[in-house]
Amino acid sequence: MNILIADDESVIREGVKRTIKRAFPAYTVHLAGSAEEAVGIMDNQPVDIVLTDILMPGIDGLEFMKMSRRRYPHVKWVVISAHSEFSYAQKAVRLGARDYLLKPIGKQRLVELMEQLAGEAKAETELSRDGELMKRNLKYLREAVFQRLASGLDIGNMDIAPLFEPYPHFRLVLTHLEEAVKPVHLEHFIIENVLSELVDRHGEGFVVNFDRQSLLAIVHFPDSAQEEALLTELKTHLGHYLKVPFNVTSSCTITDYHSIAAEVKRLRQSTSVPGLDRSEGSDKAVEVALQYLKAHYNEELSLERVASVVFLNPIYFSQLFKQKTGQGYKDYVTGLRVEQAKELLQQQGLKLADIAERIGYGDVRHFTQVFRKKMNVTPTEYRQQFLGER
Repeated sequence: MNILIADDESVIREGVKRTIKRAFPAYTVHLAGSAEEAVGIMDNQPVDIVLTDILMPGIDGLEFMKMSRRRYPHVKWVVISAHSEFSYAQKAVRLGARDYLLKPIGKQRLVELMEQLAGEAKAETELSRDGELMKRNLKYLREAVFQRLASGLDIGNMDIAPLFEPYPHFRLVLTHLEEAVKPVHLEHFIIENVLSELVDRHGEGFVVNFDRQSLLAIVHFPDSAQEEALLTELKTHLGHYLKVPFNVTSSCTITDYHSIAAEVKRLRQSTSVPGLDRSEGSDKAVEVALQYLKAHYNEELSLERVASVVFLNPIYFSQLFKQKTGQGYKDYVTGLRVEQAKELLQQQGLKLADIAERIGYGDVRHFTQVFRKKMNVTPTEYRQQFLGER
């Protein structure tokens, strides 16, 4: 049995591994500190069960699971969460996770769950496994043939006409990552999964890895509206997920697959249809978040809640927010509420309890502590100073 543990806390990773190895010495256990590491392992090693933390840097556990289910349908998923993340664990179960483990993880519970899932995995028929293997091998074969065709290379006497029979006319959608210093393995994985899902949703076709920086989709659209919807959604989703700039271009309608190589060459040289780069998407996300905060400063404003408003991973949103505003998320919210409190304190008829409630603090003592830490005076002292200046 092959198990992958994805958690950014090394103590958790190592602890879970020790418990599993003591109970099941023959099991192979892989460790990953991020979704990016986990993707690399799953691409190169057989994995039967994945235990993933919910909140990790970059792509979180839920996004990692959702994106991986398509490529690895046989894998059984378990999420690891803290009590404060329980709603995320429930969502993970709805997405297909078999179970969840709350931190601190109980050893007996972990062993029982691994035993149960391992039994289910072993009970799966060899026919099912063989079928998955055949599907994957056919995908790789199709990808290899198409790469040669799209690159203008000779494919010998191979008859590939049947490959295009379901698509009497189609368009090409090329997603190209700009050159980056770091490897873009995770980004490739994200694009392939997002693009494949959108192809299924808006038309018929398939997606292939063209080269290290590019992926190519062949799509038969029922109408032009579906093409526009796919391109719009693709740019939006990738703008949220990717950390490197990218471009999305699409071809005109193609009826002869022999012209694919020339069209791919044109698309790669084209800059007439630029994609949404990271800075554009990031600026817009922070702008929307700031507007939301100004309108809802008196409500519960957890980082997770506001990140969900702009469809971003909470950890990435926190980093992005500080990068764009120069302030940490919590400090910004506190400052916003204190500024509102200062205006309200200038009104003599309002009690401190009323002001605290109006700016989102249910407890007067907490409000006073926050205000004093920010302004170096208590709310009452601030009010007296203001009235004394009049």
